[in-house]
Parts: sequence; C-alpha cells; structure tokens
Amino acid sequence: MFDSGVLLGGGFIILCIVLLILFFSFVPVGLWITAFFSGVKVRISDLIGMRLRRVKPGRIVNPMIKATKAGLELRTGELEGHYLAGGNVNTLVDALIAAERANIDLTFERGAAIDLAGRNVLEAVQVSVNPKVIETPNISAVAQDGIEVIVKAKVTVRANIDRLVGGAGEETIIARVGEGIVTTVGSSVTYKAVLENPDSISKVVLEKGLDSGTAFEILSIDIADVDVARNIGARLQTDQAEADKRIAEAKASERRAMALAREQEMKAEVEAMRAKVVEAQADVPLAMAEALRNGNLGVLDYYKMENINSDTDMRKAISKVSDPEGEDKK
Repeated sequence: MFDSGVLLGGGFIILCIVLLILFFSFVPVGLWITAFFSGVKVRISDLIGMRLRRVKPGRIVNPMIKATKAGLELRTGELEGHYLAGGNVNTLVDALIAAERANIDLTFERGAAIDLAGRNVLEAVQVSVNPKVIETPNISAVAQDGIEVIVKAKVTVRANIDRLVGGAGEETIIARVGEGIVTTVGSSVTYKAVLENPDSISKVVLEKGLDSGTAFEILSIDIADVDVARNIGARLQTDQAEADKRIAEAKASERRAMALAREQEMKAEVEAMRAKVVEAQADVPLAMAEALRNGNLGVLDYYKMENINSDTDMRKAISKVSDPEGEDKK
C-alpha cells in the first residue's frame, strides 16, 4: 500500500508539472508581467485570445510597451487588427514615435494605410525629416547645333506624408527630371550655352512642377556633371549622304540592267529579222521556178539575172584579193 501510494503521489506531481509547463507555454505570463510593470494595461484573457487567433502576443505587446513609454496612446485591438491585415506593427510604432518627436502630423490610421500600401512608413518619416538625394543616371540630350551633351543631376527630395498612398515613387521622379533635362538642352541653340550656364537647366526643370502626383516634394535639382559627347548633327548628315549615295548607285544599277535588257531584246529582234531573211531567201528559188512555169519570167531574163549575180560575185572576189588588209580589218 505504501509503494502504491507513493507511486500515485509521484504520478500526480508529474501530471501537475506537465500541466504547469503547458499552461505557461500557452499563456505568456512573463510577457504579462513585463507589460504590467511597464504600465501597459493588458489582461491575461487578451493574451490567451491572441494565442487562439494565432497572433504572437510578443508582436503586439512589445510595440505597445514601446509606444506607451514614448507617450503614445494606442490600443492593443488596433495593433492586433493591423497585424492580422498583414502590416508591420513594430515599424508602424517606430514611425509614429519618430513622427511625434519630429512634430509631424501622422495618425495611426494614416500610418497603417501607408504601411499596408507597401511603403516603408518609418523610412518615409525619416526622409520627411532628413531629405534624400536621388542621383539620376547619365542623361543624353542633343542641342540645336547637333552636339550631344551628357548630363547627370542630383535631385534632393523630401517625403510628402499626405501623398504617400497613391503617389508615384523615385522612378517617376528620375524619369520626369530626365525628360526636363532633354527638353531644356534641346531648346538650347548651342551646346556651349549649356556648358557655360548649367544651372539654367536646373532652374527650368525645377519650375515645371515635376513632383506633382508623386510621394515626394522636390527641394532642389543640382547638375552634377556635364560632358560633351558625339556630333550627332554631322553624323546624321554623313549617314544621309551615305544613304543618298546608295540610292543613286541602286538607281544606276537599275538603269544599267534596263539597258542590258533592251540590248538583249534588240539582238533578239535582229536575229529574228535575219531568220526571216534567210527564210525569204530560201523561198526565192521556189518563187523563180513557179514564175518560169507560169510564164511570168523568161529564160533569157533568168540567165541575165544569173550573169549579173556571177558578175557581182566575181567583183567581190577581186576586191578581196586586191585589199587583204581591209579584209583582215574586217
């Protein structure tokens, strides 16, 4: 009996220990004690509810302690709702504290909206206090005299809290500044005017209100570097001259091909005519025989014509013998 009682008592103690371990692992008593001594009013039941809603109590209570120590009045329900919506509670609280210290009007609702919009609300507050410098890439522009100018600018911007939600980002600022630089350089009569007075570019670009609809406010645009590049005008003229030359060569080749084709056509026509002559000459004996049968040509007339042909052939033979050089030339 004694052994069984000891075993039962030992089992009961082990069961109690296991239950206590499970209780303290599920209920963050240590976190509740920390919050209590930090002046944050949170109940054990609230912490258990967070566990049941699959919210890590530390992600809510620790930022709440930080906000309370900074003098901000926040509710755990607001922070928990922002956490469940996918927001970063710790960053949001840090941003609210930084805005309160910098005397920036940033409410919890606006900060939560900025955070849920995908922007870093703490970085936005920091940029609002400490302006940020955005460096543009090398921007190529051509003056009216055809000289290419490479310009690099530095844009100093400050975050605009009111336009962070729905406002354009840094890429839009860079694109607009680049467009303004290209327009300003393109309106310059000569590249020398750009080199002599580069601040005129920043003045003209700054007057265009490029920060409209963006999440930033442009404070200044400084031209960091201006370099002279290629002579685009001369290159275009050279390319145009080369293109005109190729067009002229193509037209000349076309005319030459047409002339060769016409020559071939004429040769074909001559050969056709020769063929017709040969064919006609082949019909002459037949015609003469027909004329003799029909009495249209007399025998004496025929012999007279033969004598004339013989005489003609003889003269041709004599002329070839007496003028051999002419024959060679022929």
